[in-house]
Amino acid sequence: MKILFAGSELTPFARTGGLGDVLDALPAALAERGHEVSVVLPCYRGLREDPRLGVRTTGVQITVQVGAKRLDAEILQGEAPNGVQVFLVRRDEYFDRSGLYGFDGRDYGDNAERFIYFSKAVVELARRVLPPPQILHVHDWQAALVPALIKERALPFKTVLTIHNLAYQGSFWGLDFGLTNLPGDYFSEKGVEFYGNLNLLKGGIVFADQITTVSERYAREIQTPEYGCGLDPVLREKNGALSGILNGADAHIWNPETDTFIPAHFSSTDLSGKAVCKKALLTELNLDPDPRGPVIAMVSRLAEQKGIDLLLPIIDRLLSDDVRLVILGEGDTGYERELMIASKRHAGRFSFLKVLDERLAHLIEAGADIALVPSHFEPCGLSAMYSLKYGTLPVARATGGLFQIVRDYDPGTHSGTGFLFFDYQSEAFYDSILRAKQVFENSAEWQKLMERAMGSDFSWARAAESYEAVYERALKEEV
Repeated sequence: MKILFAGSELTPFARTGGLGDVLDALPAALAERGHEVSVVLPCYRGLREDPRLGVRTTGVQITVQVGAKRLDAEILQGEAPNGVQVFLVRRDEYFDRSGLYGFDGRDYGDNAERFIYFSKAVVELARRVLPPPQILHVHDWQAALVPALIKERALPFKTVLTIHNLAYQGSFWGLDFGLTNLPGDYFSEKGVEFYGNLNLLKGGIVFADQITTVSERYAREIQTPEYGCGLDPVLREKNGALSGILNGADAHIWNPETDTFIPAHFSSTDLSGKAVCKKALLTELNLDPDPRGPVIAMVSRLAEQKGIDLLLPIIDRLLSDDVRLVILGEGDTGYERELMIASKRHAGRFSFLKVLDERLAHLIEAGADIALVPSHFEPCGLSAMYSLKYGTLPVARATGGLFQIVRDYDPGTHSGTGFLFFDYQSEAFYDSILRAKQVFENSAEWQKLMERAMGSDFSWARAAESYEAVYERALKEEV
């Protein structure tokens, strides 16, 4: 099959979360299975000069109409480190900016126009690529207008929409509908309108031939009022076209046996390097060495979704024992402030790093003993996958993909790979941390847990096979 991916992120060039990781790993996994795959991405600041992409001009310029404007787009071409062809849509007034979606905690005011333009450019590019793609696989709200544009123009492409996080919908005021140039009847209950607003993700759900999300459990959850973010009736109506496919973990990037970001390599059969990484982590962050208890870590966006509000009330109790706590991430300024204050209150035991740093993220995964993942909801849970592969055992809430990724420790059968809790309450979270700390005191049992965790299979080959089945279903549908 020939498949064109379209999305707003691509690791390692433009990333805020798991979306970028998927756009990097899934196309490569499909290419390894014999498919012809390309990715199209906005030409953000710095991408043209990035030597890892090797960007060159295609000589192709396309014209895109956005409302009353007719705007040219230059199409550039490069190659990702994994060998996948990458197209860049260049329009500097939209994409040559300091942030992907905003700056200094605020979204750009013209995000609707920017990504409507991008979606239209994707469609025009698909019309010009030879041989043409059979499948346009679009991701999240930033590219979700593509299926509506394809349907309205009756173009010969099948579309697949992947929802990475239903909470982010691309909802804008109704007047922005004019930027789409779609017929007026598309701004309706059966189209892109949602309570008087333009909702780009809803439009993708309505018009895509197939819809996927990033775990089987999340696919069920988003059809309920609790997790559906208002779109659950729309998703229930499209139930027959909705699939949940658990993401994989890219073993080329997240592998303690080969990771170039960590000071010592290790494996499930030789864990000695993990102790070296632990010592290096504590030294780099100026934390007191040789704690009796575990090194506990959290690498996360600081957003309500991630369960930070469960952690804040228990930090003082947690750090009253001889443990170390490391948190890496940025986001909500209120959470940042509370964590910074707590880190000063517990100097030597708690380090808060308000950065997005890939090297530090790898060092934390390698050097920590326990990873905290107390999410309110979690579509997939890639961070838990990474933690397991590094023998850093998750304490996680049993929601979304986390329920599939982490198997709860059972002392009776000596099974499991981590520690789950169900109730979204600080006390339930704290009880699970205590369970983990108690097992940590039994070094032989903890080592067996680590070995099981590191043996977990999260290969992208498995996920790619499931996506092939989705593409086949899309291609079989009548026009």
